[in-house]
Amino acid sequence: MTDPQPASVYDLTPSEEVESLATFAVLVDNEPGVLHRLVGLFAARGYNIESLTVAETDHNAHTSRVTIVTRGTAHVLGQIEAQLTKMVSTRHVQDVTRDPNGLERELALVKVKGTGPDRVEALRVADIFRAKVIDTTHESFVFELTGAPSKIDKFTDLMRPLGLIEISRTGVLSIQRGVEAL
Repeated sequence: MTDPQPASVYDLTPSEEVESLATFAVLVDNEPGVLHRLVGLFAARGYNIESLTVAETDHNAHTSRVTIVTRGTAHVLGQIEAQLTKMVSTRHVQDVTRDPNGLERELALVKVKGTGPDRVEALRVADIFRAKVIDTTHESFVFELTGAPSKIDKFTDLMRPLGLIEISRTGVLSIQRGVEAL
């Protein structure tokens, strides 16, 4: 038996939900195995981690801050946040993308080779993006650039035709404006 046809077009539900990026800042106990359990949570459910940054933030309190960028539907992102909150070692979870006071930044090192007009153009573009030259030879530059991930993407897109060789990115870091702390 087949499914009955909907009575009208208004009865149709969209079959594909829109996916979006989300950045979660997670404060966890700094102890062995926490990162493994956190990554295992994503792997077990088939969620992808697009960026992962981890560092100890308070030596006396034994806490680390984990910043995770992932992609999913609103429902999936809600599940991820709930699962992160349930982890035993988790002290706090914040969805930075939904927080109007959330700030996100990334650091990139970008190597560009070039001579002549391409070299001059690479320096001009770097100046526009406020990228700092941290190494130079007669045939190449290494630029240091800090900003939103979209800024770094735009910079690398402009550097590709000028001789982009290599990119190294830190992953997203996040913090909240104001006096509140995670």
